[in-house]
Amino acid sequence: MDERLSNLLLRALGQRIRELRTEQGFSQEGFADKCGVHRTFMGTIERGESNLSFQNIAKVATTLGVSLSRLFSDLETNAQSLAARTAPKPPRKPKKTP
Repeated sequence: MDERLSNLLLRALGQRIRELRTEQGFSQEGFADKCGVHRTFMGTIERGESNLSFQNIAKVATTLGVSLSRLFSDLETNAQSLAARTAPKPPRKPKKTP
């Protein structure tokens, strides 16, 4: 797997965790406490900056009360959407002056 795809999947997973956390009314700090991780680590998870261990993924899913399959639901599709939004735009053509 190429590094770009891996990073997009981590970002998509982080967004999914944030989405489920906020749906349940958890603050980021309160959720981190319930998961047994530091609040700054939870921030890196939600921004897709941390490569979680399986143990931490299981802790997150358990704390959210969701199955792993629900946590990972549509992850590839969401990563593709992120890729489309972050794709480099072609350079603008300079305007012609008279």
